[in-house]
Amino acid sequence: MESMLNKLKSTVTKVTADVTSAVMGNPVTREFDVGRHIASGGNGLAWKIFNGTKKSTKQEVAVFVFDKKLIDKYQKFEKDQIIDCLKRGVQQLTRLRHPRLLTVQHPLEESRDCLAFCTEPVFASLANVLGNWENLPSTVSPDIKDYKLYDVETKYGLLQVSEGLSFLHSSVKMVHGNITPENIILNKSGAWKIMGFDFCVSSTNPSEQEPKFPCKEWDPNLPSLCLPNPEYLAPEYILSVSCETASDMYSLGTVIYAVFNKGKPVFEINKQDIYKSFSRQLDQLSRLGSSSLTNIPEEVREHVKLLLNVTPTVRPDADQMTKIPFFDDVGAVTLQYFDTLFQRDNLQKSQFFKGLPKVLPKLPKRVIVQRILPCLTSEFVNPDMVPFVLPNVLMIAEECTKEEYVKLILPDLGPVFKQQEPIQASNMILLIFLQKMDLLLTKTPPDEIKNSVLPMVYRALEAPSIQIQELCLNIIPTFANLIDYPSMKNALIPRIKNACLQTSSLAVRVNSLVCLGKILEYLDKWFVLDDILPFLQQIPSKEPAVLMGILGIYKCTFTHKKLGITKEQLAGKVLPHLIPLSIENNLNLNQFNSFISVIKEMLNRLESEHKTKLEQLHIMQEQQKSLDIGNQRNISEETKVTNVGSQIDKVFNNIGTDLLTGGESENKEDVLQNKHKRASLTLEEKQKLAKEQEQAQKLKSQQPLKPQVHAPIAPVKQTKDLTDTLMDNMSSLTSLSVSTTKSSASSTFTSVPSMGLGMMFSAPVDNTKRNLTNGLNANMGFQTSGFNMPVNTNQNFFSSPSTPGVTTMTMGTPPALPNFNAVGVPPAGAKQTQQRPPDMSALNNLFGPQKPKVSMNQLSQQKPNQWLNQFAPPQGSPGMGTSVMGTQMNMMGQSAFGMQANPFFNPQNFAQPPTTMNSSSSASNDLKDLFG
Repeated sequence: MESMLNKLKSTVTKVTADVTSAVMGNPVTREFDVGRHIASGGNGLAWKIFNGTKKSTKQEVAVFVFDKKLIDKYQKFEKDQIIDCLKRGVQQLTRLRHPRLLTVQHPLEESRDCLAFCTEPVFASLANVLGNWENLPSTVSPDIKDYKLYDVETKYGLLQVSEGLSFLHSSVKMVHGNITPENIILNKSGAWKIMGFDFCVSSTNPSEQEPKFPCKEWDPNLPSLCLPNPEYLAPEYILSVSCETASDMYSLGTVIYAVFNKGKPVFEINKQDIYKSFSRQLDQLSRLGSSSLTNIPEEVREHVKLLLNVTPTVRPDADQMTKIPFFDDVGAVTLQYFDTLFQRDNLQKSQFFKGLPKVLPKLPKRVIVQRILPCLTSEFVNPDMVPFVLPNVLMIAEECTKEEYVKLILPDLGPVFKQQEPIQASNMILLIFLQKMDLLLTKTPPDEIKNSVLPMVYRALEAPSIQIQELCLNIIPTFANLIDYPSMKNALIPRIKNACLQTSSLAVRVNSLVCLGKILEYLDKWFVLDDILPFLQQIPSKEPAVLMGILGIYKCTFTHKKLGITKEQLAGKVLPHLIPLSIENNLNLNQFNSFISVIKEMLNRLESEHKTKLEQLHIMQEQQKSLDIGNQRNISEETKVTNVGSQIDKVFNNIGTDLLTGGESENKEDVLQNKHKRASLTLEEKQKLAKEQEQAQKLKSQQPLKPQVHAPIAPVKQTKDLTDTLMDNMSSLTSLSVSTTKSSASSTFTSVPSMGLGMMFSAPVDNTKRNLTNGLNANMGFQTSGFNMPVNTNQNFFSSPSTPGVTTMTMGTPPALPNFNAVGVPPAGAKQTQQRPPDMSALNNLFGPQKPKVSMNQLSQQKPNQWLNQFAPPQGSPGMGTSVMGTQMNMMGQSAFGMQANPFFNPQNFAQPPTTMNSSSSASNDLKDLFG
């Protein structure tokens, strides 16, 4: 990699050094900037050719430079001979002016190190193109290395050389004396030009007489640059020391041979013994057959054979060669016509340009771009010719790449975009551009589109010509996808709307609506709804074609996936506009049916969308209402259960105390509760409340759990009713101490959540071993100070529906609570202004002396589940849930048993009346039926 970089660096350095050493100090550099070394030409390819520009005008030129270092090996007098010969050739070329001769832009300038002059832009010499790369940069340009001549280029190039010789022979009376590939230059447009007049010979006779050309004898002692190339020289130069115009025609024959044989001449010449070589060549020429010319095209083969004839008079002259059928090729004739275009009038030009589109497809692209395109664009300065030239230029643009179009064509189209005079030509230009708008928008850069192309479209929409407006409206949809959205929205659409509203032509109005309908898909939905649809209501005319155009826009907007019309606009604007239009008297049956069909589709969608919306809204409202009712019921049930549990706990905790103290303990408890309410929470209590709120929030977003199926619990066989035992021993409560009552009132158990009586009373059997007061508090699951009980997960609070004695609940319908009024307990939520000892008369009536008494010892041995379950509704009764919600209740009990911690379960937020139960008398009757 490093070696390659070094090699490249050395090459660039060498080229730069060549330019610097060859040109620096030459007067040419005062007016011209010298660029890259691109080619070589002239006798022996001694001239290096550089590209360059004129400093004042930036005009492109070619700079020919002869470096005097090339002749350092010669003696001084030989150097002088070479320099004089080169100067003579350039000076003669400068004096001659003809399209077939290389045009000199700046005469020869000499400095100490070089000779230099400037010409028209040059591509290369014919010798370079044919593979002779002598005196070129060490790295040959790919443009030259890969260059291949097309047939039309070869034909027309040879024709140009023939025309140049005809000019020299007939008009100037001059023999060139050295027609070779080195002295034929291809300019930048591909035209073949003659140079190298170092050995030219002018006629010595007056112009009206037969020309006579003196000839110098061949001097082998002269430097090679002071002698013509013997391989292309006619035999008579050497053998008879004579020359005439026919000698140039022989040289033309050898050039034709070399062109078709990859640059090889007809004969190899030994420069050391040139006379012997020419004698042998003369013998071969006399026996030259067609087999030696097999690579030459058949239609010119015989003419080449004549040109190589030994006898000069047999050779065709230059004028005759220009007329041979070989040059009657359509491409060559077309190129020839372009070279003489400046001689034609407008009528001849217009006829030629009209037929040119038929010829262009037959020509190679490089020939078109190099030779034809510059001639066409040069005609843009003639406004009358632009409508005839423009179609050909755009046809060439279609075959060009985007880069070629931007570089070679677009700069010349700029003034044409803005041309408005003469009016007839301007209208034709608009029509041509509109027909090729897709090409322009595809290959023109965005900035130029906005500055030149779209303003021309806007001008066409505002043109007074109806035909131009119609064509523009018909063509716009074909390239709408290439227009940037801001330009379409802010400039194009308003002009289309103005054309529709302001025109007096029905065709323009209808085409405006059709155009809008076709470009709807490139517009934004809300722009269509807010700008296009309201515009339709402004159209004054009621012709059927206009009404159908309006209907078409509505239908396209309505049915398009990206657009669509909202139901609000359907109901408020579209249908109120369409329905009156549908009954216009001008509409026929088919048109009316089209209106009605679209209207029905709109009504159906309006009905469907709005009905769906209302149904969804109704469902959401019902779901919200059901959720609210369920929450209220559940929270109310929590409140009622809590209140009832508090009352039961209070009653049974305070029965003994009331009997002993006569309500004194009740007052003390009120004082303690009030004190507790007034006291501020400790940090641990606040932390506990925060955790409870966090757990409640998590449970709200948690999916419902599936019920757990547990094995049924075998019913406990009871031999003696616990109620009798309880009430029998009620008198023994007076013996309990106040301290025992207080401790039992403050004791807490963590086994059962107080979410429902069915769960509260499902206590484990082991609790029966506790004393009466603690047993009641544990089994009923009440806690007077906060109801904040964690759940013991080892307990089985929920059983299958078949489990006797265990009640399940649902959130929606709270279970019915037993009426504790029958046993002297106030209902949940009832306001108590004064607390009194509970009336136990109802229980005393139930337990008479005929019922056996049970001691406290025996009572503690009983299993309380059966007795406690009497306070719950029987299994399967109405209002009870299934085991599915039991799990959810269990989870809620685990997370949020402190009611005051969760605002969603605060009883103060819900005013739910307590569940009504049977009267106390019916409860007493039920108990009598149970206990006999």
